[in-house]
Amino acid sequence: MIDFFTKEQGNQIIQAIRAAEKNTSGEIRVHIEADCEGEIVEAAWHTFYLLKMDKTAAKNGVLFFIAPECKQFAVIGDAGINDLVPSDFWSDIRDSMVQHFRQNDYATGVCKGIARVGERLKVYFPYQSDDINELPDEISYSKRKK
Repeated sequence: MIDFFTKEQGNQIIQAIRAAEKNTSGEIRVHIEADCEGEIVEAAWHTFYLLKMDKTAAKNGVLFFIAPECKQFAVIGDAGINDLVPSDFWSDIRDSMVQHFRQNDYATGVCKGIARVGERLKVYFPYQSDDINELPDEISYSKRKK
């Protein structure tokens, strides 16, 4: 496992996920990747499926995939989201994060991106009183290859 966020920053991100998921039935995960091989979006999709994010009932999972050693990240969402949102949806989320990343303030950038996803998804996937949390809120980490 790689260390990227402090414990406090990790807790802030988990709280941001929980707050965003109070606006939407969408499911949000954050993953930190140690491996820099291949195309970032392909790696994000691979992880999306490994984390079983494609198994949500409404196909409304969102993955924030960050590869710090590559200085790259991707934000992707499942088919239920992509079928409904405008074409600039993901670039808008990404752009809200980049300004913080450029200042090496990654935790704030991720939290801002998560909040933006929650706000924007509530239009398409509003929170329901019977909503269940289908995916864990904890940050997932890849393991270093030896």
